[in-house]
Amino acid sequence: MENLKTKVITGLVRFSYLHVWEPDAIDESQEPKYSASIIIPKSDKKTLKAIKQAIENAKIQGKSSKFNGKVPANLKVPLRDGDEERPDDEAYENSYFINANCKTKPGIVDKDCDKIMDQDEVYSGCYGRASVTFYPFNTSGNKGIACGLNHIMKLKDGEPLGGRSSADSDFDDDFIFEDEDDDLL
Repeated sequence: MENLKTKVITGLVRFSYLHVWEPDAIDESQEPKYSASIIIPKSDKKTLKAIKQAIENAKIQGKSSKFNGKVPANLKVPLRDGDEERPDDEAYENSYFINANCKTKPGIVDKDCDKIMDQDEVYSGCYGRASVTFYPFNTSGNKGIACGLNHIMKLKDGEPLGGRSSADSDFDDDFIFEDEDDDLL
């Protein structure tokens, strides 16, 4: 079989539901994994085209290895429309997203490819690029294309997602503490 490209290096994306420092599981019955929801602007035609081609290539690979010679019509695919699936979440507005995960810790680097060690530096809401690989699966009757998380590169900060504020924003210059009982200070 010809070498079909299934790895994609994205353009600028936003990370959400980021679990790249420690593996996480939705419930106790699942194996903990490293994961990220990767939000891709609909305007990034180049990344979206590469992802769609990688998914098609993974379907071709799966036809003989996972799907018994035929690609199922109701195949689950990882590229999803944020406007349709997350209409109440501004972070997903006018975007597509993929949920990627892996069993081994992904590489986490800055724009110069230097490893990032500070866990506060990479968080849900920051922006960067991702290296992902698409592959076919057939597990317990569920057939589809999954997305493996390889590595992430942080490029810039963003508003933290998940309702958590930063210490900087909580204690900015406008912060004034007023207490009637100044003797306690």
